[in-house]
Amino acid sequence: MLSPEQNERLTRVGPGTPCGELLRRYWIPVAPLAQLLENPVRKVRILGEDLVLYRNNKGGLGLIGDRCLHRLVDMQWGIPEDNGLRCPYHGWLYDDNGECIERPMEATPCGKIGRKLKGYPVQEMGGLVFAYMGPLPAPYLPPWDLYVWPNAVRQIAINILPCNWLQCQENTGDPTHSVYGHGHFFEYVLKREGRYEERAASEKHTLKNRKKWGIGIKEVTAKTTQYGFEKSIVYSKALGADEDRTRRHSTVMFPFYTNTGRPGAPRSDYQIRVPIDDTSTLHISYQVYAAPENIPAPKQDVVPYYEPPLFDENGKPILDYILAQDAIMWWAQGDIVDRSQELLGRTDVPIVLLRKQLEEQIKLVEDGKDPLNVFRDDPGPILFGSGQAPKGWNEGQWANSVNAEGNQDYRKLYHKGFAEDDVDRYGPAVELVKELHQRIEEFELAKA
Repeated sequence: MLSPEQNERLTRVGPGTPCGELLRRYWIPVAPLAQLLENPVRKVRILGEDLVLYRNNKGGLGLIGDRCLHRLVDMQWGIPEDNGLRCPYHGWLYDDNGECIERPMEATPCGKIGRKLKGYPVQEMGGLVFAYMGPLPAPYLPPWDLYVWPNAVRQIAINILPCNWLQCQENTGDPTHSVYGHGHFFEYVLKREGRYEERAASEKHTLKNRKKWGIGIKEVTAKTTQYGFEKSIVYSKALGADEDRTRRHSTVMFPFYTNTGRPGAPRSDYQIRVPIDDTSTLHISYQVYAAPENIPAPKQDVVPYYEPPLFDENGKPILDYILAQDAIMWWAQGDIVDRSQELLGRTDVPIVLLRKQLEEQIKLVEDGKDPLNVFRDDPGPILFGSGQAPKGWNEGQWANSVNAEGNQDYRKLYHKGFAEDDVDRYGPAVELVKELHQRIEEFELAKA
């Protein structure tokens, strides 16, 4: 457990807070680019700050304060121009740095104002818009593998969740939650709704495997890595497992990423927990469906996004897919869970490591140092979870070799109905994914 004071340090994210200052050292994903193609100006709230994200008429991106300096009109109604965003009320024009560069109908030049709006650097990568809200100079935006992986289909799921970001991120330090959260609970939901035989008849259904993951656990381990940490469950035949073995769980990239699956697999994703403020989180599931070298993935002009429903039309929680089961457990802990009241067990070793790592990196920032995963030199494409950072790989060979290692049971069978068990079922690219999985199956059968 944590003391109330320790809990405050790890959860509060506003300007000047310990964790807030740490997170401002990173490039933070704030929106899918596709949202700005629909509407070039969007209100966003990140790390407790109200801002306006926009795409100017030349395709450039900006992130500035949300209120015009003149009469405090909300700039989400602003007019994009070639070099900035113009207030719709009296036409004051702001550039990407938040500087007022034009004041129609005013006698004094903008330079005499003595004030500016906030303005943060913005970049796009892999269909996501990233902002850097910390002290300058900004570090490199690291090209983590799934953002730049060749020959793949992509889609982005976004949700706003009513809880603190750390409750979402701690899920990644909890490898045993699948046994009940996605096993027994999933079974209970389907049976209660009378859909168990329809949905879970196959022995490949995810809930059946996840229930088995709880049998014969000897210990849960966690270790730090180059980019974050990894964790595993160690099984013992003497305790009831089918054999003595170790099952590696998803990889964690500091400060707010989890990688489920492996890069190059028919389905993998980043789950990204972006703090909107202390009690709400922008949850991003960045989904990538990679094809082997010999199979061209269907082409996409834009990486599409979607907002998967968490409640049905009657306000009843939807609980028959994996991410929704996770999400309700996160907010079921309350806005900000009081960790001084919890009772941790032997399977919580990775949770303890996650909190320790977070506190260590906060202290580095307080000492004026760069925390983990802040890159001052170009790191090149980073193979997340492998400890390698290849610069200019042979795209086809790399993707093909990792794909063979990373195939995942039901998550390469979306064309056979298994997309229903994941949030992906709501995605606009799911039909392309089914087409790709069909091609992969045909390729593997022909090769066999």
